[in-house]
Amino acid sequence: MNIQKETQVAATGVATLEQLEAIHAQAKTKLTAEQVYVFSLRLCDDQIDRDLERFDTAALPQLAKLFIGKTGIVDHKWSSDRQVARIFETQVVKEGDVSYIKAWAYIRRGGNAEEVIADIEAGIKKEVSVGCAMGLGVCSICGGEYGTCGHQKGEHYDGMLCCVILKEPMDAYEFSFVAVPAQPNAGVIKGLGTGGRCLKELADEFGAQGEYRALFTQAQLGQQYKKQLQKDVVRLFLSLDMGLTEPLLRSISQKISAEELLQLKAALEERVAEYLPLQTQLHSFRKQENMESGYLI
Repeated sequence: MNIQKETQVAATGVATLEQLEAIHAQAKTKLTAEQVYVFSLRLCDDQIDRDLERFDTAALPQLAKLFIGKTGIVDHKWSSDRQVARIFETQVVKEGDVSYIKAWAYIRRGGNAEEVIADIEAGIKKEVSVGCAMGLGVCSICGGEYGTCGHQKGEHYDGMLCCVILKEPMDAYEFSFVAVPAQPNAGVIKGLGTGGRCLKELADEFGAQGEYRALFTQAQLGQQYKKQLQKDVVRLFLSLDMGLTEPLLRSISQKISAEELLQLKAALEERVAEYLPLQTQLHSFRKQENMESGYLI
């Protein structure tokens, strides 16, 4: 799932010697402190956002590493002429009950970059949106994969608000200066894993929200079906007592496709039927030789 979340430029400053060394790891030539403009920004945190989703606290360190070296652009336009900055350092910061990723980025001074720097200094370019890919979203109520458990984010269960916890960082794409903060429904965008525009974004643009909701519902049903296939395969393996543990079997079943799960389930059912044939509860009636036939009904 592709994630885009709004955040803010947090602070600005002149590059230190240590920061210049980190910048040189990204640049192809040595840059001086006079040639670069350095600023820091607060990226994603582990708090529930407007879409009732949040990043897993344990996922932040790995996600922070993925952001190192990623570019800063304008208005999410993925083209070279829109590149204005690059992240050279990140760290996870904990303040009270909140953990977040703090990043430092640099801009090469000169030309059109001076306008971007001036807008940052004036507080005009302050909000940014970050893009990344997360491999898993789980339900905060039951811990199962969201969309397969029946819980709905935004609903309360025994006094607890249901939200989606984003886990397993896969990639970080960029951060972008935006003119206006993202709308509530655009705070987190699930895409197709290609780095392009996501299906929901296109549906909103072309008025196809109904078709999008229908496809989303079908996708949820497909996920539930695959989840049931995984459970069936694990159950069949365990019934054959092959010495494999349940956690290992669950891990294996999650890594193969639905088509492969169907084939595996069919093969396992044949093997179970061969080694564990069904037994009837009533034994077959046998005629007793010493019983006179006249008393038989």
